[in-house]
Amino acid sequence: MSSDNKGQTPALPTDPQLQRRRTMTRLAASGLLIAAGAGAYWFLVGQWWAATDNAYVGGNIVQITPQVTGTVVGVLVDDTDLVAAGQPLVRLDPADTQVQLELAEANLAEAVRTVRGLYASDQESHAVIEQRSADMERARFEVDRTEAELQQAQAEYQRREALFAKKFIAKETLQSARTALDSAVAQRDSARAAIGQAEAAIRQAREQQTGTRVLVDNTSLETHPRVAAAAAQVKDAYLALARTSIVAPIGGYVAKRSVQLGERVAPGTAMLAVIPLDQLWVDANFKETELENVRIGQEVTLRSDLYGGDVSYRGQVVGLAPGTGGAFALLPAQNATGNWIKIVQRVAVRIALDPAPLAAHPLRIGLSMRVSVDTHVRDGATLATRPRSDPAYATSVFEAQAQAADSLIAHIIDANRQDDRRS
Repeated sequence: MSSDNKGQTPALPTDPQLQRRRTMTRLAASGLLIAAGAGAYWFLVGQWWAATDNAYVGGNIVQITPQVTGTVVGVLVDDTDLVAAGQPLVRLDPADTQVQLELAEANLAEAVRTVRGLYASDQESHAVIEQRSADMERARFEVDRTEAELQQAQAEYQRREALFAKKFIAKETLQSARTALDSAVAQRDSARAAIGQAEAAIRQAREQQTGTRVLVDNTSLETHPRVAAAAAQVKDAYLALARTSIVAPIGGYVAKRSVQLGERVAPGTAMLAVIPLDQLWVDANFKETELENVRIGQEVTLRSDLYGGDVSYRGQVVGLAPGTGGAFALLPAQNATGNWIKIVQRVAVRIALDPAPLAAHPLRIGLSMRVSVDTHVRDGATLATRPRSDPAYATSVFEAQAQAADSLIAHIIDANRQDDRRS
């Protein structure tokens, strides 16, 4: 063995402390490199982005409820069906509302004819006043005529009385003149009485005209209170009949159908929902410590767990909630207690989605999203600075029902209008 060991250098013993120092040096260097890399990443990239995976797709869930009471006789759609705005969804039995509409139409026609009679009475009272005024003129003319005849009779009587005093005429001739004078006085008094009767007749006619005119004054046939009230009943009955066909106020997909055939429903009963998948947004719940640089108008990149990382969406921050999720919870936290524990709160950030990627890759309400907000532009507001000028959502599908009701009312009034179309 001694010959085998000749020419070899003996191995130095390993120092455990030296090995430990080398390991610690390597670990420290690695830590410094990691810290430097993290610092560089935060300085170059991280500080300009706010990200979270606590984000979910939100959207409108339009509850379909009846506006009138009725029995369901038709369910025209089912869950997952696509419907267009204005498309019928559920039909109610229209028998009762049809009867009410027919009764309201008859009442409107009767009201129009009654008001026509009021206008005719007003015209008739005007004609009566004119006739009484003409009678007054005739009575005045008669008074003037009898006054002239009376003066003539008085002069004749005085002349004959002078002749009788001189014995030129007989007593019978004087008596004849006296009789003529008395007759002229009686005719004059009768003419004066006729004027009083004519004045009384004119006052009575004017009172009658006032009674009829107050019922039609400052109105037309269409705006008369009786016609307007009957027209309102027709419109109400027509709308009730039209609402037995329950239509979609907006296009979308049917969900949560609970209505059944034969069911008796009342206004406000939830029957189904329509979800417009082209009107979605994302509510991203950021920690309160992450919102320092988030502003309205900043660009957002989003990815959905449904499609994975290969599909990305574009969006924009449109608003930050005015309170934390805990403040809006059904049971808010009671922090003023003795066993308080601080919990980082989260604030919802509303993100509007670009419609083009959304149309190519549809999302569903409630899906999880990963959100990255680009915070390079930090001069925006954190809360809305002006009220909304236009409605956020609106529908016009019900306007046609009111327009059809107005057309029906105009047709009924026109059919029962008098020939000269007085208005």
